[in-house]
Formats: sequence, structure tokens, C-alpha cells
Amino acid sequence: MDLELGGIHHVTAVTARARQNIEFYTKVLGLRLVKKTVNQDVTSSYHLFYADGVGTAGTDMTFFDWPNVPAHQPGYGDVSATGFMVPEGSLDWWEKRITEQKVDHGPVEERKGHRLLPLTDPEGQRLELIAGGESEAVPWRESPVPEDMAIRGLAAVTLTVASSDPTTTLLERLLGFRRAGEYEFPDNSSRHATVFETGPGGLGTEVHVEARPDLPPAHVGIGGVHHVAFRTPNEHEHREWREKVAQAGIAVTDVIDRYYFRSIYFREPGGVLFEIATDGPGFAQDEDMAHLGEALSLPPFLEPRRAEIEAQLEPI
Repeated sequence: MDLELGGIHHVTAVTARARQNIEFYTKVLGLRLVKKTVNQDVTSSYHLFYADGVGTAGTDMTFFDWPNVPAHQPGYGDVSATGFMVPEGSLDWWEKRITEQKVDHGPVEERKGHRLLPLTDPEGQRLELIAGGESEAVPWRESPVPEDMAIRGLAAVTLTVASSDPTTTLLERLLGFRRAGEYEFPDNSSRHATVFETGPGGLGTEVHVEARPDLPPAHVGIGGVHHVAFRTPNEHEHREWREKVAQAGIAVTDVIDRYYFRSIYFREPGGVLFEIATDGPGFAQDEDMAHLGEALSLPPFLEPRRAEIEAQLEPI
């Protein structure tokens, strides 16, 4: 069967301050905390999920709360920016808002036909607000950000690699991405990135690749991205993707049941950890939609250990 990824599913990053992280992503950026759970592999730490009002796949940025790891070291083998979609014409409003909130940011730029605003969260997480695109997102009604200005989901990720050819080959030949253009960075015309898209194309499906052999290797830590996940609609196609990746000779995990979705993980040749995740079942399996993210949620296989797990977590 012909397989095609639907775009970006989520981006998972690292924080050291869960409480401050929630304040920034919900009260400054206006995303909804749709799931407060734990890292299923390190159950002594939180795993926080931010998304639109109903947790639509493709709108999630998630965080592992790892206060005891070092700060992120940028370099090659890195997700060097995570872009969010915002409505056309909203960037002036956003620039004023984040300035008032004392958020570190750069000037509005023009890149590949889109205006964007680069910024960092309080721990140095590199973000971009990119105007335009189409989205299935449902704005969160209780957001402090007006609905007509609200983030509409993930727009793009930028990968920094030592050499672009191996990553490009994997994107095009294995994962089915298409080249969709190039651009120069406005502050340095010697730097450029190639844009790839999948599925319907456009924002929400884009991976930007920049070769930076002059940089040291990245080390994932606080303020950096751990992995990026791509969308597939159902478990059948998910299993097909796992088989396809394995047949290409790439080390890939077995299918892992994350309860809210199914996952496989593999590392692309440039060093960035990729995940392919199913769109469902979704975040309302164990919570009422009106109360997503309010209590600590544990998947059924961890529920018998709730008392032990809660004892290791600082309440937030």
C-alpha cells in the first residue's frame, strides 16, 4: 500500500521547571494543558502535553520534566526550532503581547512567503510563531489569548545536521517527503535551509533542514527538543510504517502503546530522534473533555502503581 505521513504529530522537549513551564505555555502562549501524566519510561518525572482545546493531533508540544539533566547544547543532530501556526495578520499582536510579557524574541522576519516571529521560552527553548496555514485545531475557550489570535497547531520543525544529504535521502526516499523550496536566513545570507513537506503540504507538514558542519554535536537537555513525531491515521498504517523502516535497515523500536496513541522510534542519519505516532485514540480516553489535564492521569498499566508514582512527584 502507498503510505503517506499526515504531517507533524507532536514535538517533545525538556524542561526543568514544570510549574513555570505550565505558566508560560498556558498563560503566555495560550495553549491548553490537555494531559498531565508521567514519562512512561521514567515514572518519577512528569510528562506534560499542551495542545488546542481538544488535544487534536498535530497541535501538541509536550515536555519531559527532567530537572537533573544539563542544559541543552545546541549543535548538529538537533531540532533547532519548533514553529507554531498563528492566523494571518496576528504577528503584530503577538509581538506586542510577548514584549509585554518580557519574553525574549527577535524581530519579525519574512521567510519562504510567511512572516514569523522567533522567540524563546524561559529556559531557552527555541520557538517560532509563523503566520498562515490551515489547521483542524479547535481553540481553547478558556485561553487568555483571543480566539482570533490563538495558536492553531504546529507549523514546522527545523533540523540542524552536519550534512544534509543523509537526512534528505531518508525524508524523500523512505518517509515520502517532497522538496518545497529553499530560503536564506535573513541575518546571514550564507546560511540556507531546504524545506520538505508531506501529506497535504504547507504549514503543519514541513521539515526544514540546515547543514551546519561548523557546529559541535548537540546534546539534548533542558531547553532543547528530545524528538519530533509524525502523524499516521491508524494502527494498520502504523504497523506498515514500522515494517518499512525496519526493511530499510534502520534500527526501530517495536510498536509501543502509549495509551493515548501508538508510537515507534528511530534515529534519522543526522542524529535527530524521529517518532511516528497514530492520531488516536486521543486524550479523552481517561478524562472528561471539560477537565483535560486537571488531574494526574496514568495509563492502565501504571494505575496499580499510582501511590508509588505520586509519592515521587512534586504536586503541581
